[in-house]
This record gives sequence, structure tokens and C-alpha cells, in this order.
Amino acid sequence: MKPVQSTGTTTTSTQRQADRRNYLLVTVAYWADTLTDGAIRMLVLFYFAQLGYSPFAVASLFLFYEIFGVITNLFGGYLGARFGLKITLFAGLTVQLVALSMLAFAPPSLLVVPYVMAAQALSGIAKDLTKMSSKSAVKLVVGEGEGQLYRWVSVLTGSKNAIKGLGFFVGALLLTIFGFQTALLMLAALVLAALIGAVSAISGDLGTADKKAKFKQMFSPNRAVNLLAAARIFLFGARDVWFVVGVPVFFITVLGWDFWLAGGFMAAWTIGYGFVQAATPALIRRRVADARAPDGRTAMWLAFALAAFPAAIALALGTGFAPTAAVVIGLLTFGVIFALNSAVHSYLILAYADDAKVAMNVGFYYMANALGRLAGTVLSGALYQWGMQNGLYGGLIACLWASAGFVLMAGLLSIRLPTPTRVVTGEWKVAGE
Repeated sequence: MKPVQSTGTTTTSTQRQADRRNYLLVTVAYWADTLTDGAIRMLVLFYFAQLGYSPFAVASLFLFYEIFGVITNLFGGYLGARFGLKITLFAGLTVQLVALSMLAFAPPSLLVVPYVMAAQALSGIAKDLTKMSSKSAVKLVVGEGEGQLYRWVSVLTGSKNAIKGLGFFVGALLLTIFGFQTALLMLAALVLAALIGAVSAISGDLGTADKKAKFKQMFSPNRAVNLLAAARIFLFGARDVWFVVGVPVFFITVLGWDFWLAGGFMAAWTIGYGFVQAATPALIRRRVADARAPDGRTAMWLAFALAAFPAAIALALGTGFAPTAAVVIGLLTFGVIFALNSAVHSYLILAYADDAKVAMNVGFYYMANALGRLAGTVLSGALYQWGMQNGLYGGLIACLWASAGFVLMAGLLSIRLPTPTRVVTGEWKVAGE
């Protein structure tokens, strides 16, 4: 009997299984980092609000987090292309461990604004390194065939946000039960476990390192990527202009909610947003006749629909409508449309990205995402503090009107996004590319 020879198909199947196993491990590590990232935000926000810091001072605690998020996404895509995604993942987890340790072991005299801003800067670097690694890996693993890319990236994005929402609740709950620094020690232990597991279990490389990759290639010549990145700036600015400071401070100072209740709402909003993102392919398919995947027009209409919600909440508060009902119901509805819009963006960046430069294109796109968060963070504190001069609800109303304007800009930019066309294989490609 002749020996059975291995075939190219068997080798390909084995490699695919290894790739998917690695991707699962990357995703679990990313979830651990995401949970702690959400928890840190609530811990810092509520702890310093409790100490009597002004809304703008609280917002400033997250300023370096967002600034270094922009820088990390700019350089992270280059580093991922140059050295491989596994290196950027391990680096992200390590930096998160350092950030947590800085806050957990610091004497009370060190817990002042500059020191906390520095720790938050490291946390922002960590979060964006792990996010870029995980989201770039999905295209390398599943490719683009028959809508798989759309489904996988929607599930990844949705699960990430659901876990980040859980982190908001965990952070608020740990602060209530254990206090600030004990809570941080517990989060550091979780990240350390994730890092040890990732280092010991991930085999081979995630993608192929390109030693010839150049930093200038980070700035994409792809018109579709650039337009989508610009729309992303305004979409995420529209969320964070009320999400970072406005609504949490409104809950605890105006409505008188406890930390765990305010954190619970932020958690429920983000978890629900994540579930909607994961279900986006099915939801969009029902609305787009004979379509397997969304296009630029989908993003445009979703943005225009979204703008109505913060405007409606602002009008309701200004006319004396019950504030709790207006804010809670309005923002839950806003979250559904925002989630659909964000998931469509997350699909489109991978559909538009060049296979050879996926890490760089994704890094550039998430740099724009971070710019939007940075603008929203600064304006959230500044507008809320400015608006407080116009009455009890004035701070939140100012944030909501800014949100409506930002979303309208995202919709206007989305008008010019390229339209995908169906090809013989049934896959979606960007027209002209």
C-alpha cells in the first residue's frame, strides 16, 4: 500500500483551523482588556466626581487617554504591519497592566489630575493596540467570501461593546463595594491572567510581518477609506459629547442616582448597543432589498435618522418634559440607530481596505475614531459646564445639540462613500477598485 501523501487542501484546512484558534484567543484577550477599559472609565469618572471635581476637570482626566489613542492608532497600524499583530496584542495587554498598577499602588497623595491623566494615557494606548490587533486579524482569517467578513466583524464589534458595557457596571459596582484602589487591583489580576494565557497559547504569527512597511503608507491614498474615516470622526464625536461626562454627571448630580445605578444604565446602553451591532447583518438585510451587505447610502440614511434623537431629547428637556423619561428612553433609542451605523462603518472599512495593508488601513480608520472621541471628550466637559449657566438641564441640552450637529456632518460625508457592486462570485467589492 502506498503511503498517503498530504495534499494542499489538507494543509490549507489545517492552517485555517490554526488561524481560527489564534483568532479566538486574540478575541478573548481583547475581551479581557475591553472589560477592564470600561471598568476603569467608570471608576475614574465617579471617584473624581464624588470628590467634587468640575465637569470640565473630570473630562480632562480622559484627555490624554484620547490623545494617545489617536497617536496609537496612527503608529499601531504601522507597527502591526511591520512586526506582526501578535506583538501589538502582547504590548497592549502589558501596557494596560502597567496603567492599572499605577493607579492601584499609588499613595493617595499621587492621585491628582496629572498623574491620573498619565495612567489614562497608557490605558488608551493599551486599548487601541489590542483593538487594532483583533480587528485586523478577522480579515486575515475569514477573507471576504459570501458575506463571512460582514458577519464576523459585526459579531466581534458587537461582543466587544457588550463586554465594555459590562465593564461599566463592574467598575461602578466594584467602586461601591471595595473602593477605588482595591477594585483596580482586581482588574489588574484579570489582565495579567489574559496576558499569560495569550503568550502561552497563541502559536505562530497573526499575519505576515512586512519589514519594508513605511510609516508614510499609514496615510491612505484610498478615497473610500479617507471619506469613511472623516465620517467616523463625527459619528463618534456625536456619541462622546454626551456619553463621557454629560449623561453620567447628569444622573448623579441632577437626578440623584447612585453610582451603581448610573453605571448600570451606561452598561445597559453599551451592552444593548453591542447586541444590536452583532445582529446588524440580519437587521440591515430586511431593509435593503436583495442586498448582502450595506453600502455608503446605508451609512448616510442611518446618520440622518440618528440626528433626530439627540435633538428631540434636547427639545423635550427644554420644554419641561419629564427628564428621566426623556433621557433614558431617548438615549436607548439613539443607541439602536447608532449601533447600526457603527457596525456598517466597521464592515465598510474592511471591505474598502487593501488586503496587503489591512493593519495600516484599520489603524488609520481607528485613528479617526479616536479623533472623534477626543473632540467629544473635550466638548462634553466644556459644553456641560458652560450650559449649566442656563439652568439645571442646560449642561446636558448643550451636549445633545452638539451631538445632533456632529451626526448631521457624518451623514453629509457619507453621501460621497463609494457604492459596492455585486460580482459573479456573489461577493461585495468596492466599485472601481
